[in-house]
Amino acid sequence: MIQNCRPTLHLFTWSAIFLAAGSASAQGPPAALVAVTPAIEREVVSGQMFVGTVMPLRMATIGSAVDGRVVEYPLDEGDRVERGQMLAQLLTETIQLELAAAEAELELRRQALAELENGTRPEEIEQAKARMTAAQARWQYAEARRKRAENLFRQGQAMSEEERDEMIALAVEAEQAYLDVKAAYQLAVEGPRKEQIAQARAQVAFQQATVDRLKDMLTKHTVISRFAGYVTAEHTEVGQWVKQGDPVADVAALDEVEVVAQVVEQYVPHIRAGMTVSVEIPAIPQQMFSGVVTAIVPQADVQARTFPVKVRVKNQLIEDEPVVKSGMYARVMLPTGTKQVATLVSKDALVLGGPQPVIFVVDAAPDAKQGKVRPVPVQLGVAEGNMIQVRGGLEPGQLVVVQGNERLRPGQDVQIQRVVPPPEAVSRGGSIQSQVR
Repeated sequence: MIQNCRPTLHLFTWSAIFLAAGSASAQGPPAALVAVTPAIEREVVSGQMFVGTVMPLRMATIGSAVDGRVVEYPLDEGDRVERGQMLAQLLTETIQLELAAAEAELELRRQALAELENGTRPEEIEQAKARMTAAQARWQYAEARRKRAENLFRQGQAMSEEERDEMIALAVEAEQAYLDVKAAYQLAVEGPRKEQIAQARAQVAFQQATVDRLKDMLTKHTVISRFAGYVTAEHTEVGQWVKQGDPVADVAALDEVEVVAQVVEQYVPHIRAGMTVSVEIPAIPQQMFSGVVTAIVPQADVQARTFPVKVRVKNQLIEDEPVVKSGMYARVMLPTGTKQVATLVSKDALVLGGPQPVIFVVDAAPDAKQGKVRPVPVQLGVAEGNMIQVRGGLEPGQLVVVQGNERLRPGQDVQIQRVVPPPEAVSRGGSIQSQVR
């Protein structure tokens, strides 16, 4: 839908204001200190107002990743949330107990691995060596007794065959005990086998995966916002059981908003992404917003033959509350392609909040430092950077107030502190909008 023209000037309303201000005081308010800049004339691309709707930059219905019972739900509709902030907490006592046990088991396996990787301590090697020496001595003693027993048996002295066999058996037993202790000493010197260390490492990795899985489950039991925004809807409450995938809350990102306007097909070729355009929101008459065209959706409504054009606008936050809210009605000034000579002023010259925008013009002699101000109601056109087209009783070269205009009254004396030069012409023969493209 196109806004072809703006409302007619409320001359009667402004006249009443001027008369009331003039009769309020015979002497009038004191001279105000102001900064001024001249209105300029340039060739611009003509534009038209298009109706739009304010939409959040991002909108998400955030759900639960697991089944569980809600034990905390601290937010209400309208509350602001930051990225990563908790929306709801599910019951996690059983998982926390399992995690504590898994972490204790992990520590046990880590210490066992460390023991294998560190190898045998020098003191243990010395103990093994001492046992080997003692076993060797017992074996040597048993071997000597065996030899004496065999000699006595061969000489037919007081040594029975049974006693001889017993001495032989004791010697063999002592030898095997020595060999066993000797092998243990050699193992102590060489340390654990590589296969044992590899097995211990695998056990540690397996237990670490168990701990990570339980921590991930704990994380999933805390439902968080994935971006900064505002809670626009609640879907659960404390004590309620939610299943995996059930919605918990709707969150809308409003630090920046998108105004989506429907543009008829013949004007779409004149719009380019990156253009700076002016945006009006009737619900906030005291402010003028500047936006950037971010996208022209290439799919039209086949019945209306209109294309969605998205304009991104930076929102303003007052005490964490967004000034521009989702769903507000908006009007966007977009270029329509026809060139025209227009009068432009700095956006700082606009005084908003009344029936329509007003600019205070200083009536003063050339090079004078003092003068009187009078308000000029204007209609707004296309925007370029900090400059905006105005239509009304304003002539190029007239001085308009850009600083100190918030509290001026009609006919008030002003003292010009500074004259701000207008920006250089972008292209004397070209259009402003074409330069933005």
